[in-house]
Amino acid sequence: MSWSGPGWRRVGAAVLVLGSGLVAASCSSGGGGSASGSSTSTSTTQAPPRVPTSATSTTTMGAGGSSTTTTGGTAGGVEPTLGVSGAFGAAGVGFGTVRPTEISLGGDPTGILTGITWQSWGGDRATGSGTSTYVAPGQSVAQGTQETATVVAYGLGTCKGVSAYQQVVWYFPQHHQTAADNGESPIEACAGP
Repeated sequence: MSWSGPGWRRVGAAVLVLGSGLVAASCSSGGGGSASGSSTSTSTTQAPPRVPTSATSTTTMGAGGSSTTTTGGTAGGVEPTLGVSGAFGAAGVGFGTVRPTEISLGGDPTGILTGITWQSWGGDRATGSGTSTYVAPGQSVAQGTQETATVVAYGLGTCKGVSAYQQVVWYFPQHHQTAADNGESPIEACAGP
């Protein structure tokens, strides 16, 4: 950022968030600021509180200062995982993690969901979308095609003492499927196959 004012010219600014939640800002100024033609000033202020990524935070600035309002999120700031690590053995992927970008059951391509983007996480149900292999009725897995799938993690509870979604399903709404189509055999994210 660069701007000029009476007696000095601002040529840059940097903001550093310190581990303690403090924000330090450093500005360089030139012109009439010092004998060397530049000076550095640093100020430190308290940063807003950290917010769990599933929550929404709004900071309002006014003449009396600022206030931060947080909505949503999970108790204690701990987000649930998708089941537990190892539920599908060493080949399983995404289990025991928060908002996995890939889920794999370690078997054929229909048990793999990649490129997952979660629209929600932390509530009773988490929903997102990714890419998996769609196999039409009467086709073999080899004839399947890579298509967008909707993923739903649900059954929020605990797995081995950890807050977790206990079941997950994915389906292809463009082929008139619903989560209920896979509901009779959900993937057990805590116990595995």
